Amino acid sequence: MTPLLIVIAGAVVTLAFVLGWRLLARRASLPCPTACLWLLENRMMERVAGAELLLDRAGVQPGMTVLDAGCGPGRLTIPLAARVGPAGQVVAVDLQSAMLERLQARLESHALRNVRALRAALGAGLLPAGTFDRAFLVTVLGEIPDRLAALREIRAALKPGGVLSLTEVFPDPHYQSRQSVRRLAEAAGFRMVEAFGSWRAFTVNLARPE
Repeated sequence: MTPLLIVIAGAVVTLAFVLGWRLLARRASLPCPTACLWLLENRMMERVAGAELLLDRAGVQPGMTVLDAGCGPGRLTIPLAARVGPAGQVVAVDLQSAMLERLQARLESHALRNVRALRAALGAGLLPAGTFDRAFLVTVLGEIPDRLAALREIRAALKPGGVLSLTEVFPDPHYQSRQSVRRLAEAAGFRMVEAFGSWRAFTVNLARPE
């Protein structure tokens, strides 16, 4: 098989996998398994939704307390911990213990001590109220069975004036359109502050009213 055919075959297999997973995701809100981390950590994702770009969009500053909701293995958590510094804190939440185990290994390799990992389902009411300056939901919203409950919980967990920075990237299997995000956010009591990007990859910053 020639190199060109290998590339084409790989692209076809990847497209078939993504489309199949997206069809399945419409029937059930399934979290991304560890075997599919390549969907989250790759050059394309880094180009359109790199960690430093998202932190800049959200205005993360040293000393802040930040929630990484649906943190996975820490693609955002590690840069967040470095950005907020020793005076700040990151709470990293994920439903899957395997993801949190990978995160813990990365934290140890980076010698970071300002991250608290929490295994919890978003919307279950386990987040501390009025705690966070910033919160992140990056390609996670569509994986949550009760999205409105999750957004309401995050809103309550933010300090008044705190911001939820929510990012969606197509063709993520759980991709949510900007219109869907805005509708849910307004129902949860958020106020739209600003938006970045296009329909292919966008970030919206949503504030908890003061």
